[in-house]
Amino acid sequence: MAAIKSGDTKPEMMIRRGLHASGLRFRLHDSQLPGKPDMVLPRHHVVIFVNGCFWHGHDCSMFHWPKTRAEFWQAKIGGTVFRDQRNREALVALGWRIGTIWECAVKGPKRQEIEKLLDHMVAAILDPRNAHFWFQGGGGDLDKVILHSV
Repeated sequence: MAAIKSGDTKPEMMIRRGLHASGLRFRLHDSQLPGKPDMVLPRHHVVIFVNGCFWHGHDCSMFHWPKTRAEFWQAKIGGTVFRDQRNREALVALGWRIGTIWECAVKGPKRQEIEKLLDHMVAAILDPRNAHFWFQGGGGDLDKVILHSV
């Protein structure tokens, strides 16, 4: 587990490069905010998390419960899911809009076309009506399957 990176992952770097190329500027890993978001766009009052499907317990084809030490993994992943929820609530209370990009959106068999994903992501960031948006894998029509806004 020592080889597992928590920051600067391939999915995160793909998103960062795309957002920067689109003209959006951001800070990285702001420890002053709950959950230490991967990217903070202060101008748009948006924070973005790039979550690994396994570590954050995402219900997708890339997540499978380990067969060994089941209690350990349920407690570990369950704790992460709980912390994620608590951090989202704290960020909303502070007035931040939240974007979550799941690993399955940019990796794996059901990944999305990165250019389309980035276009939709930029549109979601620029639209102040999107309080919480997320992108996940799924293939098919990006507009209907991927952009979820609350």
